[in-house]
Amino acid sequence: MSGRLRRAYRGMRLGTRLALGLGALSLVVFAVVGTALTTYMRDYLSAQLDTTLAQGQVAQSKSIADYGTLSGKKYYSWYYAVYDVSGGEPVLRRPEDPADVPADVDDFTSLARAQMAASTEVLRTEHLKGKGEYRLRACEVEPGVVLVSAAPMEDIEDTVGQLITIQAVTFGLALLALVVLGRGMLRRGLKPLSDMAHTARGITSHDLTDSGRLPVRHDGRGGGPEVEELRTAFNTMLEHIDDSLVVRAEAEQRLRRFVADASHELRTPLMSVRGYADLFQYAAANAPEERDRHLARLRAEAARMGFLLDDLLLLARLDAAEVETPLRPQEADLVDLVEQAADAFRVTHADHPLTLAPGPGTLTLRLDPQRIRQVLDNLLTNAAMHTPAGTEVSVAVSLTGGAAQIRIADAGPGIPPADRQRVFDRFYRVDKARSRDRGGSGLGLAVAQSLVRAHGGHIDLTSEPGATVFTVTIPLTVGALTKS
Repeated sequence: MSGRLRRAYRGMRLGTRLALGLGALSLVVFAVVGTALTTYMRDYLSAQLDTTLAQGQVAQSKSIADYGTLSGKKYYSWYYAVYDVSGGEPVLRRPEDPADVPADVDDFTSLARAQMAASTEVLRTEHLKGKGEYRLRACEVEPGVVLVSAAPMEDIEDTVGQLITIQAVTFGLALLALVVLGRGMLRRGLKPLSDMAHTARGITSHDLTDSGRLPVRHDGRGGGPEVEELRTAFNTMLEHIDDSLVVRAEAEQRLRRFVADASHELRTPLMSVRGYADLFQYAAANAPEERDRHLARLRAEAARMGFLLDDLLLLARLDAAEVETPLRPQEADLVDLVEQAADAFRVTHADHPLTLAPGPGTLTLRLDPQRIRQVLDNLLTNAAMHTPAGTEVSVAVSLTGGAAQIRIADAGPGIPPADRQRVFDRFYRVDKARSRDRGGSGLGLAVAQSLVRAHGGHIDLTSEPGATVFTVTIPLTVGALTKS
């Protein structure tokens, strides 16, 4: 039974449970207040009866002392007993009226004896057989004479009983009103929490696999500072989840695009390798120069595929740089690296005149010289591949604001505004057909940006017709080299 009650209580809504708890607490308060009030009223009425008994006995004692009787000094429903105690034991005098004493006077005699021993007034509450509760008082009328009077307590009990009834009815109605009205007030006060629960259920029912945005927010008001604080924290949590879902969705989209592009890029050289292998097989009996030509094309496609795989592997290692950094930092002269890259560019791209602007004689930094050289080669090759023959290219090294800057500019047609934000994306090409024909994979700028970021720097791009500038910024501080 108790287990079912506990389960039923746990199944109630919070507002109902709080209302019941408030009702139970109020019941305890009402019980304490009612008990205190009833006790006080009973004590007050008893004190009033004691005073009435004392005042009545004063008049009765005078009448007995003067006239030897109680004529005219009796109260309705009271009892009176006069004892002679001169002999050492209380002896009841014959009552003037048999109705003045009850049938059993043992309690009166006991009280008279107690008065003799105490030599002062004695009060006691006794239950007289067949009569009910009475308040007894014994006092000395004169030496050797003791008067015992008894007043009924029926009126006190009736008054206290009525008071208890009134309290029970009043407190019961107040308790019922408190529970009912309190439950309504609590439900209104807890409504913001119910709205938050509804919002949370809306989140659980929303499919997060196709969208990175949560369509729900809790915009209610009211409930007090605590609920406002909880609402703010709740909405902040939703914003955080929303941002995380957006990042996840974008990462998944990039991954799917990356896999699709990588598959496409690898399929092209693989098909070429397979085609040239077939041709090599069919041409096995042909002239040696024919076989050499097919073999050279096989080597070229294999090399192209190797370069692509190397770039993919490097990007993957840079993405997971917190596990193992692909950099091998050491002290190196940045100016010397730029000069080496410029010399190599002049040899491989003689149709693009290159100018090396004057700068510092030496600039020693802690970096990975091989990877920085790769960044320079990629940026210079990008300038040559996307500009017509004869386009001037310039390289400049400078020291600005605690960082080394390498400025690679060309006087080509520029990059369209719609493509400037995506030129560093993997496999992205401004001119896809021409880039593929020239062997580009769309990874050069992505690799360059990732390598510069791994060194704690960044690449900026500005472009307009006749002037496209890539600015590589690398911090001079040793601690700038990062793993991410």
